[in-house]
Amino acid sequence: MNILCLNCGSSSVKYSLFDWQAKTPLASGVVERVGIEGSSISHEASGRDKVIVKKDCQTHKEAIALILTTLTGPDTGVLGSLSEISAVGHRVVHGGERFVKSVIIDNKILEAFRELSALAPLHNPPNIEGIVAARELMSRIPHMAIMDTAWHQTMPPSSYTYALPRKWYWKYGIRRYGFHGTSFLYVAKRAAVLLKKDPFKTSVVICHIGNGASVNAVKNGVSYDTSMGFTPLEGLVMGTRAGDHDPAIPLYVMARENMTPREMDGMLNKKSGILGITEQYTDRRDVEAAAEHGDERAKLAIEIETYRIKKYIGAYAAAVGGIDAVVFTAGVGEMGPVTRAGALQDMDFLGIKCDSGLNKISRTRNAETDISAKGSKVKVLVIPTDEERVFVEDVAGLLDDSYDIHTRFHYTFQDTAYRNKLRDEAFAKQCAMKPALLKVEANPPAISRR
Repeated sequence: MNILCLNCGSSSVKYSLFDWQAKTPLASGVVERVGIEGSSISHEASGRDKVIVKKDCQTHKEAIALILTTLTGPDTGVLGSLSEISAVGHRVVHGGERFVKSVIIDNKILEAFRELSALAPLHNPPNIEGIVAARELMSRIPHMAIMDTAWHQTMPPSSYTYALPRKWYWKYGIRRYGFHGTSFLYVAKRAAVLLKKDPFKTSVVICHIGNGASVNAVKNGVSYDTSMGFTPLEGLVMGTRAGDHDPAIPLYVMARENMTPREMDGMLNKKSGILGITEQYTDRRDVEAAAEHGDERAKLAIEIETYRIKKYIGAYAAAVGGIDAVVFTAGVGEMGPVTRAGALQDMDFLGIKCDSGLNKISRTRNAETDISAKGSKVKVLVIPTDEERVFVEDVAGLLDDSYDIHTRFHYTFQDTAYRNKLRDEAFAKQCAMKPALLKVEANPPAISRR
């Protein structure tokens, strides 16, 4: 049984193909610049070199068609035909309160997602567009939706309720929903494995840091609080999103600039954050390079972002009554030692000590690493997220009717013997070129890489 996972963004489609019987990833990749000139597919298959092919894709349907062609092509393919795909799992950012777990998609479910688009206008529409396109291209197989918000449905009312007129909750559904749920689910379960603890006796703070970023307080294995709120705008400083700010500021500026709500929404979501501070950068690598060359605004952006992360780590450690680990994940979390170092500076009083040398070494998306300093009471871990693996297991569970909410469903990546073959292969190649990575590997295989 082969399961295809699709994650459709506004201008990209990420994908992975998984052989569920063999418990082996077959291929993964991304089509970038969908709807923009210069689109291309980057494709990796187990045991083969990465392939990059340029091809114009003006729509998500064209991008998904390119993925299917690549998966079955004579030179790039891992399937004989599309009939070998048993089901498709789709990422859906916002499921509101209605969806507390993954579901099989039908027309009614699809319409419900459309109704929720107002809550995630930047994300749900491309998610839906990808679902519609994939169902047209693969109409004879089931399609499932995996919701980012489902993981956070365990939050207590004290965490998700805003101090706003109560009728807004009943009338408009205004409350904290949280996002990055599939990432947090995977990372929380893997953290428990690395800590050698029962997942439901494990409390951690997870920092999912990418262009979009959020922090999750996990108390005894379930989401207790999270920095993103009613929309993905709240919380941390992000690539182009403002994060936490005085809500009176937009009202003040709108009145003086004669701006519409839509225009202000664009400013807060697309022209603020790191971009707003530096006025030219969103990629943290560019920000760090500029800071090294004396750019004061770049330096300030780093200080503001890492300070905000630090505040959330401290607040959430207090909220859950103490933590077993701080965990970093996602693009910047996995590859950004500067961001990690800044966020953990002077946290010794909480028992959090990061080894600066190990932190600098830890730059990989292919292995879990431990960058804790000796004597640190709280572990500092870097766990590459694997949202697609959650997709696969949810889809498989839905197909065989064994699936349930995560507190009553066992994922294979919760097992101590779990390995990701593609990542192990890629990490072995990395270590051959950078042997120091072996110093930080938190979960080495039974057979030594040395």
